[in-house]
Amino acid sequence: MPIPVTSLLGPTLCVILGVAPVDKAFGAFANPMIFLFLGGFLLAKGMMVNGLDKRIAYGILSMKWVGDSPRRIFLAIGLACIICSGWISNTATAAMMFPIALGLLDAIRDMMATSGRDIDLKKYKYSTGLMLMTAYACSIGGVLTPIGTPPNIMMISFLDQLAPGSPDISFFQWMIWGVVAMVLYFAVAYFVLWRMFPADVKHIEHAREFIQERARSLGKWNRAQVNTLIAFAVAVVLWVAPSVLSLIHGPHSAIMKFYDSHFPECIAAMIGGLLLFFMPVNLKESKMTLSWKQGMEGIDWGTLLLFGGGLAMGGLMYTTGLSDWIGDGIKAAMGGKPSEYLFIAVFCVSALLLAEFTSHTAAVNLIGTISIGTAVSLGFNPIPVAVGIALASSLGFMMPVSTPPNAIVYASGYVPITKMIKSGFIIDVIGVFCITIPIVLIIVKAIMGV
Repeated sequence: MPIPVTSLLGPTLCVILGVAPVDKAFGAFANPMIFLFLGGFLLAKGMMVNGLDKRIAYGILSMKWVGDSPRRIFLAIGLACIICSGWISNTATAAMMFPIALGLLDAIRDMMATSGRDIDLKKYKYSTGLMLMTAYACSIGGVLTPIGTPPNIMMISFLDQLAPGSPDISFFQWMIWGVVAMVLYFAVAYFVLWRMFPADVKHIEHAREFIQERARSLGKWNRAQVNTLIAFAVAVVLWVAPSVLSLIHGPHSAIMKFYDSHFPECIAAMIGGLLLFFMPVNLKESKMTLSWKQGMEGIDWGTLLLFGGGLAMGGLMYTTGLSDWIGDGIKAAMGGKPSEYLFIAVFCVSALLLAEFTSHTAAVNLIGTISIGTAVSLGFNPIPVAVGIALASSLGFMMPVSTPPNAIVYASGYVPITKMIKSGFIIDVIGVFCITIPIVLIIVKAIMGV
């Protein structure tokens, strides 16, 4: 059964079984957070349709410091992936970067052939490392912003519904620990993959020419790309503005109250996304930066439905008392109130393990609501465990089915399953115990004052 279908099935059965009236069961599908994600989808679609994402990627790869060094190319591919996937779909970023990585590997093979050395790229260590770096970096970049990957925004929404007394997490606040997590995850992934899959050459001939040629093929900046960049910048400014205004005028000032009521984060996202339909590229032909077919018909509605279903079922778990019942059961199983470190570790590891074998969005749908209800039942602040689950779910690096980027590179034939499992396991363990849990116990708690 398609996973988005299950998001509609749950609320439907709740109405049939008399658990909740229809307006309450399906009201979550119009939750403001869904429109934050929708606006983010539109901005991402505009970037992809108009080639702004490619400009960013090739701009990084064509920098002088990259050159033809295999190690620097390895690093630059990863940097391009994490920067793009922080704002657009991890899957779309992987699909964009995958052919670039393949082209660089072809350049290595051609260089080897000129020196009389024929190599099988499917058995070449550097090929495996470059493919895995492409996949892992796309998932790592998703932790940067609330809209970077569905679990982030889902956990924020679950907190709003299941722990209404908790402080709100702003876009800027998420980015503070998102940057830290992204940098540390990337550093670990880079170190592990380079140690496991190093290149046996110091230079890749024609690699620089290959990148520059692809960059030149994009031509000059066009009107659609400029418009997309403007719309994106407007949304980012509106997202970051509350934190700046709070520092200048205070969190409870009149201007902050006005801004929060008129420009919440979902409205900021929709302003940026809708601008793409109004900014003209060619008025004579009535051509705008984004057309209806390119924008709305290309949206991943399945993810939005899954998101809405998770909010619906999470809200019903809270109002019916199911979350408290589950929390009491887990509390009893743990022999009373455990340490906060153990509590967060159990749920982060559970989210990670589930994300390895199913959609990380589906995993968070299941684990997220239970964790928040349990935290409230045990007397813990639910924000650290909620953020920890969101971060940990992006660490599914062991299996091809864990994430679409993993599946894309595995299908190339350059990544043996044993190598993905081994490298993914090492990064997962270091990531969840040495990075995720310390971040949520130290940085998140300090920023949110919990």
